[in-house]
Amino acid sequence: MEHEAEVVGVGAGSAPGGDVPAVVLSVRDVYVPIFVSSDQARSIGTVLEGTPFERPLTHDLLVEMLTEFGGAIDRVRIDDLSEGTFYAKIDAERYENGRPERFVFDARPSDALALAVRVDCPIVVTDEVIEAAGRPPDSLRFGDGGDGGDEAR
Repeated sequence: MEHEAEVVGVGAGSAPGGDVPAVVLSVRDVYVPIFVSSDQARSIGTVLEGTPFERPLTHDLLVEMLTEFGGAIDRVRIDDLSEGTFYAKIDAERYENGRPERFVFDARPSDALALAVRVDCPIVVTDEVIEAAGRPPDSLRFGDGGDGGDEAR
């Protein structure tokens, strides 16, 4: 079963070797932190904060191109977690001669989430991922991480 999720923040998460950026999803009354690169965290965070870049980032360009060619992203799925690695799919469609043609693309969760926050499409997470990675809300601490960003630990 899949459950709709919401991105509640981007910040630093504790991991072996030090703090790493994480995107935190709220789903089914738990948080699911997904570790991402600092570039991906910045890409997602700027959209959440409403801070535009002077030039389009890669995700902005992809959305613009997809739209120009008659496509749309329907939803993003975080659908697997194996050996500490999350897996995602992007469900998209385009219309040709008035008929929808559907596509499913394999994606890194960070890319899928960066696209989802830009087009405001649903993000869904499977029960299996929630059970494996979900954390109670009180296990993560949100606040000022020293650089003005949110911190999730």
